[in-house]
Amino acid sequence: MSDSVLQPVTSFPALGALPLARATSDRRSESRAQDDWLDSLRAAEATRYLVMIGGRARVLDGELVLMLAADLPEGGTEIYLGFDGSTEIVLHSFEQTPAAWAAPESSNELHPGQWLGLRDVAAGLGARDAGLFVEAVAIANWNHATNFCAGCGGPLTLRASGWVKFCAAEGREHFPRTDPAIIVAITDDADRLLLGANKAWGGTRFSTLAGFVDPGESLEAAVIREVAEESGVIVKDPRYMGSQPWPFPRSLMLGFTAVATGTELFPDGEEIIDLRWFTREELADAVRTGEIGVPAGVSIASALIENWFGGVLPQPEHLEN
Repeated sequence: MSDSVLQPVTSFPALGALPLARATSDRRSESRAQDDWLDSLRAAEATRYLVMIGGRARVLDGELVLMLAADLPEGGTEIYLGFDGSTEIVLHSFEQTPAAWAAPESSNELHPGQWLGLRDVAAGLGARDAGLFVEAVAIANWNHATNFCAGCGGPLTLRASGWVKFCAAEGREHFPRTDPAIIVAITDDADRLLLGANKAWGGTRFSTLAGFVDPGESLEAAVIREVAEESGVIVKDPRYMGSQPWPFPRSLMLGFTAVATGTELFPDGEEIIDLRWFTREELADAVRTGEIGVPAGVSIASALIENWFGGVLPQPEHLEN
């Protein structure tokens, strides 16, 4: 085993080091393709396991809890995650709480508040742990959801340490899927920001516009098309700002800014039910008074909004005390 480790990214686009884009571990793509790779790691004293249950992992004192092989519950899906310079790390993933830990007398039941989701803790984790957690959630989502061949419907078996699924009937390999999606901070000639309210959010939570990239479409073309479809606004000058994985279940969010050529708004009524232009003062007041909510935490939408705003938005008044 090599003692090398990937160097962290040190040069970023305008949005900087986004919370879910700080991975430092080496995923060892060549090594994990070996048929006996996971077996060799089980026998190695330095190997540690990240147990994840339903997308949650145990976090203690701001760090992921990594376990020895001897302490793992039975079952689960093992998937190689990476090497951090001293430790080989393997995911041990369950969709539901394993039977050995479900009993009331289980020692694991003493720490229910320490099992947290990625969105709950990613911003407070170090770069290694944030990268491991987002990788674990993404690859586990794919593994748990991909059990049958898309061609013949036959069962699939794991290969390449959890990174490939194989259909014996067709001799066909299935690889993890990532869906690219653009997300855009749109401004007008007065430098106002356009935000929309999605129908699913109830009409009071506003965010930047976003959408999936169509097959055969460039990112810039997707920006122009999605904005026009959702708001009726035609934009120009799409500018790439940064990206980060969003494994809910398998997206890659690509952040842009763009400039509107007009200000008349036509929400599509299906996804977007309200659209508003905001000055910085108007947005700060609307958030402070609780008139609207906006994304916070690890989302790239929050980063795009705060990049335009010039800093962190004020807290709603009811949360200040």
